[in-house]
Amino acid sequence: MNIMSLVNAIPGTVAQGLIWGIMAIGVYITFRILDIADLTVDGTLCTGGAVCIMMLMAGNNIWVSMLAAAGAGMLAGLVTGIFHTFMGIPAILAGILTQLSLYSVNLKIMGKSNQPVNVDKYPLLVSLRHIKNVPLYKNSILIVAILIAVLIAVLYWFFGTELGCGIRATGCNANMSRAQGINTDLNKVIGLMLSNALVAFSGALLAQFQGFADINMGRGAIVIGLAAVIIGEAVFGKIFRNFALRLLAVALGGILYYLVYQTVIWLGLDTDLLKMLSALVVAVFLAVPHLKSKYFTKPEVNGGGKHA
Repeated sequence: MNIMSLVNAIPGTVAQGLIWGIMAIGVYITFRILDIADLTVDGTLCTGGAVCIMMLMAGNNIWVSMLAAAGAGMLAGLVTGIFHTFMGIPAILAGILTQLSLYSVNLKIMGKSNQPVNVDKYPLLVSLRHIKNVPLYKNSILIVAILIAVLIAVLYWFFGTELGCGIRATGCNANMSRAQGINTDLNKVIGLMLSNALVAFSGALLAQFQGFADINMGRGAIVIGLAAVIIGEAVFGKIFRNFALRLLAVALGGILYYLVYQTVIWLGLDTDLLKMLSALVVAVFLAVPHLKSKYFTKPEVNGGGKHA
């Protein structure tokens, strides 16, 4: 094992981790803020990549293509929201139904299972080839980092508005929110739309970065997103208390996940086992708070004394 091969792979790994970090922020909105396990993201990630690539191939501007990808993700979130709120389908099942539908939709968008895009022919915003030996303004790591900073700033502002606070209140206690006159169903739909817009935006960046959109590119995305959220919280949770910094921690969790991922590959682990490794990482980090409270926290003793 040559350590330099790992070192040389780190810049590309960091860029990919940042791209997945945007997706993880979308997962954070549903998983932590809305308290909903949304499985739509496995389909939405591919939708974002497919829409972006096909728009580029049709001659559209890169920013228009990426906004269209985010809009497609927003529509997918809307479908899941309608399934859940209007039709009364449990959130996890609503996400599965939308994800299943998106497989066919994505095939129709691309026309086939895989659509390549060449950085020499199209004005891609990010690319694996734009990591080393390129001008600073073309560097993929810098571009994605700036996009994350802008997204976090916008989300920090949004969740400080009346609507954003309503979404956060809905996730904390839906019954109390309804008692205060908050339309919780509407807030859930908006939260799902916002989450899937970010996931699709991430998919658009990922398709550009890897040079193709593939029908299976979103498979297991929810596990990677949850891993980034859990790792980010575990590593930076004690330090980052501010809401904006928590979002940053999630994005950094994406980088840490892919650094571990790359290290495991470098160590020679069978690549067929990587998905199982991801699942185990998420399971362990999710179980730690429960095990800590159950087996390692001393129960409080009630003195039983009477107060005057």
